[in-house]
Amino acid sequence: MKKKTAKPTHRAHVFYSGRVQGVGFRYTAEELALEIGLLGCVKNLPDGRVELVCEGSKTDIEKLLEDIQKSTLGRHITKIACSWEKPKNEFTDFCVEFCH
Repeated sequence: MKKKTAKPTHRAHVFYSGRVQGVGFRYTAEELALEIGLLGCVKNLPDGRVELVCEGSKTDIEKLLEDIQKSTLGRHITKIACSWEKPKNEFTDFCVEFCH
């Protein structure tokens, strides 16, 4: 696992649509994010989408988003809505959330 960024400089808020629930999406995203050293969370939404919020350097976040698309998850994604925000520094790790 890569060392976490001391103070994140960027934040991405991403919504994935498609057959993204029940295919290991959250756990794969978590594994990839931890390998890179990003902070944040990923969770299923009641409407069938997956929401991912991550903080770190822009380069590392872009790598995560690219790695997700290149992984086996890519074939399940039909739409990606990504917005860049100011980091809130609210995370201490990257984890899967289980609530809606």
